[in-house]
Amino acid sequence: MTVTAARSLPAMALEAAESAEAARRQIERCGPLFETLGAKLRALKPGFVVTCARGSSDHASAYGKYLIETGIGLPVASIGPSVASLYNAPLQLKGGLFIAVSQSGRSPDLLRLASSAQASGAFVVCFVNDEESPLARQADLFIPLCAGKEASVAATKSYLTSALAFLQLAAYWRDDAGLLASVAAVPAWLDAAAKLDWTPALQQLAPLSSFYVIGRGLGTGAANEIALKFKETCRLHAEAFSAAEVIHGPLELVRPGFGAIALTQNDKTLESSIATIRRMVDLGATVLSTDTSVPGVVPLPVLADLPPEVAPLAAVQSFYMAVHNVAQSRGLNPDAPSNLKKVTETV
Repeated sequence: MTVTAARSLPAMALEAAESAEAARRQIERCGPLFETLGAKLRALKPGFVVTCARGSSDHASAYGKYLIETGIGLPVASIGPSVASLYNAPLQLKGGLFIAVSQSGRSPDLLRLASSAQASGAFVVCFVNDEESPLARQADLFIPLCAGKEASVAATKSYLTSALAFLQLAAYWRDDAGLLASVAAVPAWLDAAAKLDWTPALQQLAPLSSFYVIGRGLGTGAANEIALKFKETCRLHAEAFSAAEVIHGPLELVRPGFGAIALTQNDKTLESSIATIRRMVDLGATVLSTDTSVPGVVPLPVLADLPPEVAPLAAVQSFYMAVHNVAQSRGLNPDAPSNLKKVTETV
């Protein structure tokens, strides 16, 4: 990329391009913290896990949910912060692991729920980018995301570093050499994924009034994140569904003129995801897919042979480097959505 080209990119794209370096910082700086956390959790043996987050942070938590449920064998629930902040309901979380995820660490409702969880006896861990935030100070164990400054309203590298934090958590909790090797390779994979061009494919969705983003299992959080970014930056209505859930009703909207992005990873969800993709193509939809085995899909370029735990991160990285082009083609500034602001404080 030339200096002139780099200067012409919106902050969202420039920040997304820093994701690999942010991942390297997190691995180098926080690896010992995750190792300590993994040993502590093996000793504590929590009976369940609760996550607390909003927006992109909650999408990273959805990815973490599948890592923990499939790799550790514990149930994971995302609790709405209003349970504590508005309903003032005392949750019984003794013996559980509570994970709060936030870029700013300043939203009153997240702080209230984390405090309630702590008071009830949960072990509170926070993944936060702002190291001076109240949430970081409140945690039993604080681990910084190390994303660095993020000026664009739309989160990019803070989402990917939040997801990486969950991957590190799972790898060290399991003490899994193979997963730890995948963690170490994430920065290089993100670098490579950033060079794949999704723009021509994504532009095919720009004229549509509505479309789906589907994923399954480990890809669910990525589907949620991509759908949100279309709303935030492009004013396009994208709705995320599980590749299984979409056939329980939403498939009725699929017909010629409808569109979808289909994310896949090479694990036990692949066969059923391909079946859903095939049904949508047969119904006449324009389907952009990371799996090209179904005739008629619009291929999304991906890195070959990625571990299934890493494929959703790489797909989101490639998407981030292209979605700003869709926004700008629609006459929008992806850095400054008119109705949104960077730090959102809810109660």
